[in-house]
Amino acid sequence: MTQWVTVCQLDDIVPQTGVCALVDDKHIAIFRPRSDDQLYAISNIDPFAQASVLSRGLIAEHQNELWVASPLKKQRFRLKDGYCLEDQSHSVTSYEVRVENGSVQIKSN
Repeated sequence: MTQWVTVCQLDDIVPQTGVCALVDDKHIAIFRPRSDDQLYAISNIDPFAQASVLSRGLIAEHQNELWVASPLKKQRFRLKDGYCLEDQSHSVTSYEVRVENGSVQIKSN
């Protein structure tokens, strides 16, 4: 059954940063690239290092798209879908995320 899980308040995420949440035993990185309520969510596990670190990566724009660079090995993952620029076979899962009454929610399966 699909449901929305509240993980934090929008104000808990400083603009231009990410946070990590545990939803259904999955480490999910949630990013707030700007000061508005547009959010992105991808797996927090860096597939190159097998470490839960992507939420601590650097958010940047490249080719008119938003990306996060892994803090460990610097590979870039597109925020909208988890696509890995350097090696598409290492792309990560993306998740639906929304803001509802100031609460950040992830769609859970």
